[in-house]
Parts: sequence; structure tokens; C-alpha cells
Amino acid sequence: MTRYPRDLRGHGPKPPDPKWPGGAKLALQFVINYEEGGENCILHGDAASEAFLSEIVGAAPWPGQRHWNMETIYDYGARAGFWRLHRLFTERDMPVTVYGVATALARSPDQVAAMQEAGWEIASHGLKWIEYKDYSDADERAHMEEAKRLHAAVTGAAPRGWYTGRTSINTVRLAAEDGSFDYMADSYADELPFWMKFGDRHQLIVPYTLDANDMRFATPQGFNSGDQFFAYLKDSFDLLLEEGRAGAPKMMSVGLHCRLVGRPGRAQALKRFLDYVAGHDDVWVARRIDIARHWAATHPPEEWERPSEMDRERFVARFGGVFEHSPWIAKAAHGLELGPAHDCATGVHNVLARAFRTAPSEQRLDVLKAHPDLAGKLAQAKRLTPESAAEQAGAGLDALTDAERARFETLNAAYTGRFGFPFIIAVRDRDKASILAAFERRLENDAETEFAEACAQVERIALHRLKDMLPE
Repeated sequence: MTRYPRDLRGHGPKPPDPKWPGGAKLALQFVINYEEGGENCILHGDAASEAFLSEIVGAAPWPGQRHWNMETIYDYGARAGFWRLHRLFTERDMPVTVYGVATALARSPDQVAAMQEAGWEIASHGLKWIEYKDYSDADERAHMEEAKRLHAAVTGAAPRGWYTGRTSINTVRLAAEDGSFDYMADSYADELPFWMKFGDRHQLIVPYTLDANDMRFATPQGFNSGDQFFAYLKDSFDLLLEEGRAGAPKMMSVGLHCRLVGRPGRAQALKRFLDYVAGHDDVWVARRIDIARHWAATHPPEEWERPSEMDRERFVARFGGVFEHSPWIAKAAHGLELGPAHDCATGVHNVLARAFRTAPSEQRLDVLKAHPDLAGKLAQAKRLTPESAAEQAGAGLDALTDAERARFETLNAAYTGRFGFPFIIAVRDRDKASILAAFERRLENDAETEFAEACAQVERIALHRLKDMLPE
């Protein structure tokens, strides 16, 4: 048995309606990453200078040395870029979430005061703007605790949201185990919030973005001009709003950095986008904490028995009868690579069908033979499985005229005599007339064709049964 932890299904083909306040068709939120003064720097006790997200193309760390150019580029973000962004948003009364690196906030009292006066959310962006991929659990947890302590001391309140950015594989789990965050943002997996479970705790994830993000001004294949940035934001906004108006509202995040978009030639593009957004009255511009609280109230976590988490005994007890009288299929399926994507009807059907399809033809034939005749003696004697009984009744096969019953008996005998197994069809897809027509048509098939058709119908019946058992 293997289990695959990544959730490649998410909300599935029919995402939930977020029910955004005021009937909004799109929730839009802006993040200002405040990292200036928290980046890698010899002054901060780091081993080398910063090399990430600056105007210096191909920058490399300088071990053991201060990097004057890098430091002053970051200084620009705090000294000039921040105030430009502050004016753009406060003049339009648009709310903002700040991802604040705790040590950077501690070194910028004027900026923190301005954030608070504007009513912006200040979420935590960790203790330092550094890579955590090689940190041990204990050391990363210690940094998280110190970030919370310093954040509360500087701002007067503990952070309710968390985004590390330069994460380890353990970051989200550690934040969930901490238990104090209303939401985590270290995911790029969706366009709506979602829940993840760690132990007994359900942690809300409000995903972030790296595409609608000014960081692409400082990366290869990124934005070269403000026009490109504006066009990308507008196209993203327009499509998401169009989809929302069509009945599938989503969330859009825009990531900003004081030292990047705070430069005049880029800020002008952001200004144009903010004015464009202001021209739409069915968009909810919100802080991330507001989105998190709305989602938690509207779509709280659900506790239910997930197939990928069942032991084999429970899995077989639950799904052993989906393929008629063939629990061996569920036993084999349980040993496959299951994960969150299999916690739905189509997911369980996929692994059951895989086990069925890869079995020897003799075993598949036994599955076909386990099915009852349509309107046959078992049905008349009320000895069908509950599933088969309900399916046949739903197609009206429990209320046949004498002539109809005689016709089914004749066809059943002819079919079984020709192929060696009962006629199988997903009766939920049909009525009596179309069932009889299929019966007569398929009697003309050769043995190989009909065996394949019968197997396909067995799988179709299984899918219908699973849809009755599991949420979509």
C-alpha cells in the first residue's frame, strides 16, 4: 500500500460557490511584501548578502561581505517605494494585506504606523527573508515562534495570517501545528481557499500567486515594462470576472514589492490597474484575513471518512460490493497509490476499475457471472443485492407485464447460452424499451466484442453506485 500526499484534485470539476459578500463575482486582494531590512545581510547575522528579487541581473551572494548596491536597492523599497504604494492604495481607499517580515517591521516604525493607520492587515512573512529549505523542523519552528513574538511586540497584535515564501517542505505543517493562524498562504495550488488537515487540525489555506506578481520584473522571462504588467493583470482580472459572472466566482491575488513596483515606471502601471478595478462594482477588494474569515464561516471544514485514509478492512467493507459479489477488486485497489484525488466517486472508481481491468480474463469473467439476469428468477424471488434491486426497480423492471417478462426470459436464455454470462447493462442510463433494444443488438456481437462491452457496463454500474456513496 502506498499513499500519495499531493492533492491534484482540489475542489474538483465543480468548485463551491464562495458566496462573496454583496454578491461579488470576484474577490480581489493585494499583497505588499515588506521585506526591506529582513533580507540576507551580514548586518543581520547572515553568512552572505542577498541575491534575490532586485534590479541586479544574475546577482550572486557575497559570502562574508556586505553588498552596498544590493542593500541600497532594498533601502529604496522602504524609503521611497513603500510610500508610493501607500499613497496609491489609500487615495483609492483600497485595502491591503502586508506580508511583513518581522525583523523588517521592527526596523521600520514609520511604515508600520502607516500600515495600521490605513487599516491594512499585517500578516507574518516570517522572521527573516531567507531560505528555509535546509532548516530542521526544530530550527524552523523556533524562527516561527520568534517571528510571532517580535511581530506582536512591534505591531501590538499577533499575526493571524502566515506566509514564509522561501519555504521548506515542512513549513505549512509547522504553521498548522502551531494552531494560531486563521490562514496560511504558502500555496499556489488554487484560485479559491481550501482546507488541509494536519493531525486533528483543519488549516485554512488562502493561496497566493507568483504569476500576477511584480517579482517577474526581476526574473528571467518576466515583465520588461509596466505595460506588460498592466496587460497581464487586466487579462487575469477580466477572465476571472467573466467566469464569476458566468456562475463560478474565484479569487485573484496580486503580489507587490516596495522595491520593485514602487519604482515610478512600474507604479504607473499599477495605478492604471487600480483605476480599472475601481470601475467595476461587482468586485470585492478585500484583505486576505477578510477572505479567510468569510470562507471559514461560509465553507467550514467537513469531517468525513476519506477512502484514501481507510485501512484495508474498512475499505473492503465499504466498497467490496461495488463490483457485484467481488470484494477481491476492492482489496487489490486498496494497495494502489491512493491520495486525496481518490476521495470522491470518480477517484475510487478509477482504482477499482484499474484492479478490475488488470485482472486475468478468467477473474473478470467471474465478475460478469456474479451479476444477476435482468428481471430474472433472483429478482422475482427478491434475492438481488440491495443495489441491483434498486437499479432494476428504477428502470421499471420490477413492474413488467407478462409479455415483457416473457420477452426478458427469452432474451436472457439466448444471451447466456451464446456468451456464458448474464446480459449486463447500466440500467440507470436507460428505460425498458432501450434496454430491450440493446439486448437484441448485442446478441449479434462476437464473443470478444461482447465481453469488452459487458466489462464496460460493469464499470459503468460501479460508477453509479459510487456516486450514491461518496460526495462529488
